[in-house]
Amino acid sequence: MASIITDECQHLILILLCFFAFFCFILFFTKPTHAVHLPPSPPSLPFIGHLHHLLFFLLDKPSYSLFDILPHKFLHTLSSKYGTLLHLRVPFFPFILVSSASVAYEIFTAHDVNVSSRNLPTNEGSVLFDTSGFVTAPYGEYFKFMKKLIVTKLLGPNAQVQSRSIRADELERLRGNLLDKASKKESVEVHKETRKLVGNIVARMAMGRSFTEENGDIESIQSLVAKANSSKIMTVLSVLILGQLEKLGISWFKKRTVFKNFDRLLERFLDEHKEKPNRDRCMDMMDVLLAVSEDENAEYKITRNNIKAFLVELFFGGIDTSVNSVQWTMVEIINNPVIAERLREEIDSVVGKSRLIQERDLPNLPYLQAVIKEALRLHPPVPIIPRGFNQGCTVGGYFVPEKTKLLVNVYAVMRDPNVWQNPLEFKPERFLTCLSSGQEEERKRQALKYLPFGSGRRGCPASSLAYMIVGTTIGMLVQCFDWRIKGEKVNTDECYTEFTQTLAYPLTFTPVTRISNFDLDKSLNT
Repeated sequence: MASIITDECQHLILILLCFFAFFCFILFFTKPTHAVHLPPSPPSLPFIGHLHHLLFFLLDKPSYSLFDILPHKFLHTLSSKYGTLLHLRVPFFPFILVSSASVAYEIFTAHDVNVSSRNLPTNEGSVLFDTSGFVTAPYGEYFKFMKKLIVTKLLGPNAQVQSRSIRADELERLRGNLLDKASKKESVEVHKETRKLVGNIVARMAMGRSFTEENGDIESIQSLVAKANSSKIMTVLSVLILGQLEKLGISWFKKRTVFKNFDRLLERFLDEHKEKPNRDRCMDMMDVLLAVSEDENAEYKITRNNIKAFLVELFFGGIDTSVNSVQWTMVEIINNPVIAERLREEIDSVVGKSRLIQERDLPNLPYLQAVIKEALRLHPPVPIIPRGFNQGCTVGGYFVPEKTKLLVNVYAVMRDPNVWQNPLEFKPERFLTCLSSGQEEERKRQALKYLPFGSGRRGCPASSLAYMIVGTTIGMLVQCFDWRIKGEKVNTDECYTEFTQTLAYPLTFTPVTRISNFDLDKSLNT
């Protein structure tokens, strides 16, 4: 009889048993909480809490399957109907959903320390080398030490200057590839080409190796990153539910095969760095991390697992955010030809046509900055920020109990009509007003409502590097090429991979050469 039970049935039985275990646990081992003035809550059902709203969302969109759901849009729909500050349960586990810029502003100003831990389930950390990761670490000594190390040494100003030639070299490599495609009138998939660019930059900065080298191991890393980032297992619901499964001894993500393979590769690279240090080159991130781990006087003693976990997070989180940012920005530029023309005029005026755009040009290109910021406002690379309240507090006049999970719907916050005029329109000019003198306070206020890379103590420490990579890449594409697409506009349908928002149909165009010859000495001597 057991032989005819399919894998799907076994999984369903396991899930039902888990929920039954939860029910018994809640029924017999938890104490009822006293009534408090909680934020508003949509109608709920016994046991499942608010999960039935997900079913209603699917019924309204008959073409959707469960795996087609865009969590940020589902939650935005829920908040539009019931309120921008909600108290939800899935099924017994409470969390606060924030979809308002004003409430997000309050949280990241008045309660930033209180929500500085992500409170992600330990199973995600266990995937990343036994909870040794920086991204999932609680706000404590290890997190503070690693963030300081990142902003001062790994990705600090000096490190960015030392690695500038790497980024310029990879940008020129991409330009050369596009010129070749243009000469052959071949189409280009932007996501694929940009992934090579960003992947090479990250690999060379982290380990001194390029994805495009004749090296099977480094190509394997690129393949592993692509496989893991295409997984749809880690959804918003898993963040809310699976941490509780772990408490009952049920682990769902222990050492996925992909991470085991990554572990073997990183061990080999670490051994090579330690045994054969290259004295002729600048120290890469792996060199710095190994040196810190061996420093007896370091403020915090990091382990080999800490190093591997950081590098995994760098590859898995750092590549796709920049790649998707480039792709979404190009979509908006192509779909808005007037904006594209104004942007090209600015680049031609500031950079000229005799050399390729450089990182040092970016501060002098305010419209380029505004275009990128506006694209990230409409299409944040990470549309939902998970946090947790370590202590009870008051938010928006309502009480939030301690240990309550928090989801900030960045997608909704940056489309809040109370803050953003005509929020659904692509208007880069909205970011130019704050660049003028005398607008410092307004710029600070806007920064707390503009959250493409998070905010506060857990804001992304690599955001400045991401802006440089995206800025020079977009600048090069606008400066050097025109683009031919099928149809009049690019399809902007979305899909959701892990916690990243991307295009359902990758942007593809045929590049048309606009400027082909530069003084490479001027372009690469940055």
